[in-house]
Amino acid sequence: MRKAIFAKFLQVILVVLFLSTFIFYIASSSALLKNSRKDMLYTLSAIDKVLDYNGNFLDEADKLKTVLDEKQGRFTIIKMDGTVIADTGDVPVSSLDNHSERTEVKEAKEEGTGYSRRYSDTLKENMLYVAIRSTESDFILRMAIPYTGMKEYLMLLLPAVWLTFLIAIMYSAFSADNFAESITKPLKEISQEMLKVKGDYTDLSFETYQYPEINIIAETTTKMSKNVKEYLNQIEMEKQIRQEFFSNASHELKTPITSVQGYAELLESGIIQEEGQKRDFLNRIKKEAANMNNLINDILMISRLETKDAEVLKTNVRLSIVLDDIIESIKPLAASHEVLIHMDCKPVCIYANTQQMKELFGNLISNAVKYNKPGGEVWVKVREEDRNLIVQVKDNGVGIPKESLSRIFERFYRVDKGRSKKQGGTGLGLSIVKHIVNFYHGTISVRSELDKETEFTVNIPIKGKV
Repeated sequence: MRKAIFAKFLQVILVVLFLSTFIFYIASSSALLKNSRKDMLYTLSAIDKVLDYNGNFLDEADKLKTVLDEKQGRFTIIKMDGTVIADTGDVPVSSLDNHSERTEVKEAKEEGTGYSRRYSDTLKENMLYVAIRSTESDFILRMAIPYTGMKEYLMLLLPAVWLTFLIAIMYSAFSADNFAESITKPLKEISQEMLKVKGDYTDLSFETYQYPEINIIAETTTKMSKNVKEYLNQIEMEKQIRQEFFSNASHELKTPITSVQGYAELLESGIIQEEGQKRDFLNRIKKEAANMNNLINDILMISRLETKDAEVLKTNVRLSIVLDDIIESIKPLAASHEVLIHMDCKPVCIYANTQQMKELFGNLISNAVKYNKPGGEVWVKVREEDRNLIVQVKDNGVGIPKESLSRIFERFYRVDKGRSKKQGGTGLGLSIVKHIVNFYHGTISVRSELDKETEFTVNIPIKGKV
């Protein structure tokens, strides 16, 4: 990279040098041409003032010839029709062509002054011609000088140009090397710092460099390392949650299986002869089997919601109907706990799966009833706000400790294990609620005060068919 930067830098410098030299040459040539024309116009104007137009033009030309060196200049007097009547050159006037079509003559005749540059067949070199229309008489005065522009100065300027080029290239090489070093050194330091990382991705420190772009790279690298650390922590946490899940699931299944196995062995042994006791054992076996079935169904639901690979049948669900069914089914539970349920459901329709909505409402409301006090109340409020479904379930029950608020959505997590066991359930209710909310790209929050109240708030965007 350093070599590439160095080479590119030199290329740019050389192009700039060549362009600046070319521009200087063009500008100098233009300035020289302009000054030469100005001087020649001044000379012609002065000659026009002193020239005797009443005398012999050839004599006047001879006088000028003694003043003007042919190598330095040539003077010509031309009639308006283009006929040459006097010339300081060695060629006889009679042999000169008509000059009416010469560019400088035409311009002088029309505009008062004219000029042109061209190769002279007579003098065998490039000439600059300047002509004026006389202000003293009806003639055109023309002057010509050999003109090569800047070419004659090139040999004089060439050593200085080469010296300038050499100095510029040396300075450019030095500057390019420093510039390349200033870029590659920070990149090397960043790379070396990253290679020092031994598992702790947050252990990175970079200096502040002179280029903001490189500082951005350093900052981005630091942020990425922190993201990697957070990602690894998340993987580790999920691994731990998964291990806890299998352990809890095994424990939750082991208890009813052991109970079923014990009752079945007692019935099989023939020890139990009383029919009433047998029926009681069979009812207990059915109850434990139903608990296992519910637990497995809840686990399967969470798995499907997590992977999102199952086909979910969605329809337009009227939440007031769903809520009426849920509260009707929970009435016996509410009566046994002496809890009163208040419902405030606006006409809201959402494109969703009916069973998932029932699971969501059922788990939130049943928990509010189970973990309440005798004589307690539950308030259920459903409304639509800015194309979002807002569900609020509030109770004035036992509340949730602050240290447990961040964990209540974990699978099998129980705030009060003793009381939770008595209330029944699989311990997956709030985890299912959380997964359903996530499935519909919504959010759920909880606010609670111990021995006072608990309020769950669900916000789900209303999308699709309604």
